[in-house]
Amino acid sequence: MNINHLIENNKNRYLEELMDLLRIPSVSADPAYQPAMRKCAEWVQKSLLSAGVDSAEVIETDGHPVVYAEKHIGSQYPTVLVYGHYDVQPPDPLELWDSPPFEPVIKSGNIYARGAADDKGQFYMHIKAFELLAEQQALPVNIKFMIEGEEEVGSANLRSFLLQHQSRLAADVILVSDTSMVGLDTPSIETGLRGLAYLEVTATGPNRDLHSGVYGGAVANPINALCAMIASLHDESGRINIPGFYDEVVELSQDERTAMAKRPFDLAAYQSALGVDAVAGESGYSTIERTGIRPTLDVNGIWGGYTGEGAKTVLPSKAHAKLSMRLVPNQSSENIAALFTAHFRAIAPPGIRIDVRPHHGGEPVVTPTDMPAYRAATLAIEQTFGKSPVPTRGGGSIPIIALFEEILGLKTVLMGFGLDSDAIHSPNEHFGIENFLKGIETIAHFHQQFAVLAEHK
Repeated sequence: MNINHLIENNKNRYLEELMDLLRIPSVSADPAYQPAMRKCAEWVQKSLLSAGVDSAEVIETDGHPVVYAEKHIGSQYPTVLVYGHYDVQPPDPLELWDSPPFEPVIKSGNIYARGAADDKGQFYMHIKAFELLAEQQALPVNIKFMIEGEEEVGSANLRSFLLQHQSRLAADVILVSDTSMVGLDTPSIETGLRGLAYLEVTATGPNRDLHSGVYGGAVANPINALCAMIASLHDESGRINIPGFYDEVVELSQDERTAMAKRPFDLAAYQSALGVDAVAGESGYSTIERTGIRPTLDVNGIWGGYTGEGAKTVLPSKAHAKLSMRLVPNQSSENIAALFTAHFRAIAPPGIRIDVRPHHGGEPVVTPTDMPAYRAATLAIEQTFGKSPVPTRGGGSIPIIALFEEILGLKTVLMGFGLDSDAIHSPNEHFGIENFLKGIETIAHFHQQFAVLAEHK
């Protein structure tokens, strides 16, 4: 069976189907998109049935539904549980898109649309790889699919879903393509992800908006106070100024840091691609280390007062900000959120009241590189790309991964095919067509390799 030849014969159909999926505006964060979320779940269900699974269901949760499907070929074969998500980030700001976010276009070898790389294009590779093997009667493993609709809002209902369907989700390993690789010329596998603590803070001063001339200089301004408080959260070296924040951080050995430094990285090209003339972050660490093995704290949004056209001389009653902290092993999202809350309330100046509201979080994870599934992924990438993958640490977070290990007792292989330049979560998100097609090929090879290695573990 020539997998590459079969993909080439079907690539136009694969791309047309993917573009149909990308046209569905499945934004989980906005209730206005609820009908589109339902439509997308049903579209994925039909796609799985068409690909040849034994059964596929849209299973309700307290939030958006989960699409679950399975193909069982025999109890003597290993089982792979494929995870992905059909929800996408909001497309805002719309004016910065070169083409409408839910009207996919192909140009310069990329598909441009919201969700192209995160994660519709990537989970759809798995459906097509399965379809290809099933059509050729060459499927060597049992496969289960769990495609959820709340990853972009923290997967709040996945814990209860996993507990409720624990026996049904039994498998030997979990396979995820929701991450990136260094490049087509330097394939890689992510061996870890950072965790996440996401919070919203509100600073309240007077009981109403005030005239800034009459009251300015006499009453604390919540925006001024909030900005000063946020600015104090980092010291001059870029470290985070929250007592206890680094207590549980696992420091990598010099040998581990040296191995990480072998990853190809062009700092000048990195700065040029982002339009910045310098990088920033914690002193004593490289850019790769800052985005993979070190914790961070960033403001994701800040607002308050008058922001309309023209001028309004107002001293606002409230100011707001949303902040996220990326976490590393062995930090706990719950503990870090508690440390932040206590510290932020403690540094509030007189006349300012602080409210902190947690949104969602997730725990950091590390993937063992000595398990059969990781070896299968390595061999699969070697088959497709002609070279061994580089192990990397991912800077992003997938909250469900730690839950898989906690509840299902399963390790995860993070075999993503996106690129850091794909503009996920940003205007003009895109996914390379070659990445998409090579992803299908590699996933098919993975199932073949894992079927052999799992027997000899």
